[in-house]
Amino acid sequence: MTAPPRFGYGTNGFANHRLDDALAVIADLGYVGVALTLDHDHLDPYPPGLVRRVAAVRRRLETLGLAVVIETGARYLLDPWQKHAPTLLHDDPTRRVEFLRRAVRIGADLGAEAISFWAGVCPEPVPPRTAWDRLVAGCATVVDAADRAGVRLGFEPEPGMLVEDIAGWRRLRAALDDPACFGITLDIGHCRCLEPWPVPRCVHEVAEHLVNVQIDDMRRGVHEHLEFGEGEIDFPPVLRALDDAGYRGLIAVELPRHSHAAPAVAARSLDFLRAAARSAGPARPGGDDPGGGADPGPEHTDGQDTDRLLCSASAEATAGVRHPDTARRLE
Repeated sequence: MTAPPRFGYGTNGFANHRLDDALAVIADLGYVGVALTLDHDHLDPYPPGLVRRVAAVRRRLETLGLAVVIETGARYLLDPWQKHAPTLLHDDPTRRVEFLRRAVRIGADLGAEAISFWAGVCPEPVPPRTAWDRLVAGCATVVDAADRAGVRLGFEPEPGMLVEDIAGWRRLRAALDDPACFGITLDIGHCRCLEPWPVPRCVHEVAEHLVNVQIDDMRRGVHEHLEFGEGEIDFPPVLRALDDAGYRGLIAVELPRHSHAAPAVAARSLDFLRAAARSAGPARPGGDDPGGGADPGPEHTDGQDTDRLLCSASAEATAGVRHPDTARRLE
């Protein structure tokens, strides 16, 4: 590899820690960055004294030598009754738009490398065309805020949401007239879950616009963030692909349901990733084949009929993605 990967860890995997303590543990373990989810206990974006608190967090990050990206996926920050509501797709997205604009300002003040956000799940009464128009309008407002603040946006395709794959992200970026600040957050597990290509090729497909990477293990067709080694992803080729693509941003572990054992999980995760980086080694002469054809390669160890689970633009693929937290399949 031409440059050491910059591994970070997500604070949504330290939900039971005070933010200062979580940052200290992450830094002490040897991570060089943090994916900071704005939430009630981790830099709440709404209370009085926010400017002072943001300044204090910036000093803390600098003292610990941690780079930062901002994540905006807090579950009940905006509505205590509905997870993630409202999104940009709801009848009244005002709170979501205001929150994202606030996240942009906080990110700018922290010197964040990117601000990550997603579309949301289409509310059942809302027609898909209406939801799409709302998404484009909301994103345009956030793009304007990011342009003025001088920060980069990483829009994340998320299984089950209105934009769930790379193809959907491309369509959205085109609808926004390809703004320079509108990049992509790529979750490596999501690539394994539902994209039509091997994971390394997913990296190459978006290399030009890649501003943020989340990393976790996952199985084909199941949207469940797993510890490394519990899923089906072969990580050395993924890290080599990121290096070949010239990506130098944070690669942050995304394990939001492992807070009960956060320090131990974070330590295991970094050991695993460092070993994978060593195994990735230097780029091979001529580079790996980023195309990879339609064959998903050695990652497909589950014996599933992959034709049925390919591009999530098809009804078959969407129906095949299972979400363990809700015990349902997307229709």
